[in-house]
Order: sequence, then C-alpha cells, then structure tokens
Amino acid sequence: MTIKEFAPAKINLFLDVIRKREDGYHDLGTVFQTIDAGDTVSAEARMDGKIALSYNKPQDYPVESDLVYKAALALRSHSGNENLGAEIFLDKVMPLGAGLGGGSADAAATLRLLNRLWDLRLPPAELERIGATLGADVPFLVRGGTAFAEGIGERLTFIEPLDLPAGEVLLVATPHDAVPTKDAYAGVPKSGPDRWEAYKAAWASGTDAEKSFGCHLLDSGSFFNAFEISVFPKHPLVSALKDKVLDLGARVALMSGSGASVFGIFTDKATAETAAENLQLYTRYLTLTKFWHA
Repeated sequence: MTIKEFAPAKINLFLDVIRKREDGYHDLGTVFQTIDAGDTVSAEARMDGKIALSYNKPQDYPVESDLVYKAALALRSHSGNENLGAEIFLDKVMPLGAGLGGGSADAAATLRLLNRLWDLRLPPAELERIGATLGADVPFLVRGGTAFAEGIGERLTFIEPLDLPAGEVLLVATPHDAVPTKDAYAGVPKSGPDRWEAYKAAWASGTDAEKSFGCHLLDSGSFFNAFEISVFPKHPLVSALKDKVLDLGARVALMSGSGASVFGIFTDKATAETAAENLQLYTRYLTLTKFWHA
C-alpha cells in the first residue's frame, strides 16, 4: 500500500543574524511560517530492506545526497531494525536554492511518512531530534505552523499558528537566480541580540487576542531579513524582484531565508493575480497561496 505525505515549504517572517559563534556557525533569531505550497513524498514498504528513491523528474544531484534518502537512513538506524525498507517517490515542485526550505521540508515529511509506514509510533519530539541531525530547518518542518527559532534554528518556540487576515493572499516567487548560502553569510552584519529581543518583546506585550491573530508579527513594519543586506548587492535579480512585488501592490514584501525567493502579502486576490501575471517572465517558480498549519 502506498501512503503520501505533504511537505509544506516555509518562509521567514523575520530573520536577524545575531553573532558568529566559535564553531563557525551563526546564531539567528527568526520566525518560521509554513505555507500551503510544497512537494509530496509517497512510499510503500519493501520486504528486502532496501531504501530506494525516485523522482517525478530527473534531479541534478545523486540520490545519496538527497535529504529524503538521508532521512530514511537516519530513521531506520534510529529504529534499530535494518530490515526496514521503502520505495520512496518524491514529487518535486519547489525550486532549489530558493530559501523556502524545500529539501528540509522533504526530509521532515519523510520522517513523518516512514514513521507511519514502518509503524514506529515515534512522537514528534523524537522525530525532531532525528531531523536536527539532517539540517537546522528540519525540526521545525517536522511539525510546521509558526515558531520562533534561535541558535542555528534548532531552538524552537511554537506559538499559536498564524493565518493571514481574511481576503489576503500570499505570493511566493523565485527569480532566475539561486543564492549559495556562503553568499548570504559573507558580509551579513551581525546585529547582536537587541533587535531580536525587541521583536520578541513587542509580540509578548500584546494581548492574548492580538497574539492569536499575529497582529504584531503581521504588521507591515515588523518584517525584516538581515540577509537582504548581503544578498541584494551580489544578486540584483532578487532585489529587483522584491521591488516589482511591492510596485505591483503588495502591502509588504521580503526575501525568505537566505534567498533567492521573495514573498509578498496582498490585501486582495485580484491584485495578487494581476501581480502574478506580470511576474511570470521574471521567475522560475511562482505561486499564490496562504499560510499552512496542521
């Protein structure tokens, strides 16, 4: 029997680089939000103990380097049963090098999927710990929704999942460019903790109703991404795309993660659809969607 699992991608509503650590990694302060766009992972059990992975279209990297394959191996190793096998199929939609966490989302979905397929019955927290060995974004994407993340992204504080206000539409677009992570980190300013702590304090100061509706998090003035400072000079197509999204009527636009994708929030569907039509020539991926949570 084949079972499926949706792998929702993510955007960053806020992202600051706080400091560079002695181990070479960077401490971040960010707000993750899953969106209703992503890949789909499906699988059926194999009786020979082999894990195989195939795709809806050829990928330009070896299967062994795919986080889906690595997630399957990690979960099997954690189970202690090397006889577990799976035939996995990845319907890949999300672009690479896009700052949307597509590969991490696929890994998280694989952990959830094989946990069911192999009847392991591991709780989400245990899957998150396994996911942390695969990538910084994976633990969040095991659960999804809305979360504050610190450290390299592994220290999570989940909050009431956000929804966009009634009638608003999320546009996500990826230009004909990809941003290597090293480009984003090279030259990014290290802000220290003040901006991030002030951001958290502003959210915490709201009433319960305001926090439930994300009033502070979704206010147009609260969106920030420090990587725009380092990415835009080296990747003008990303900067130009953000400008176009704003010019086409978004109330807010921001680069997601380390790029190259940009998202915009529009107050009505008609304006968002017109913007999408105008952006098609400038993008390698484009969707109109909404926030996602389980």
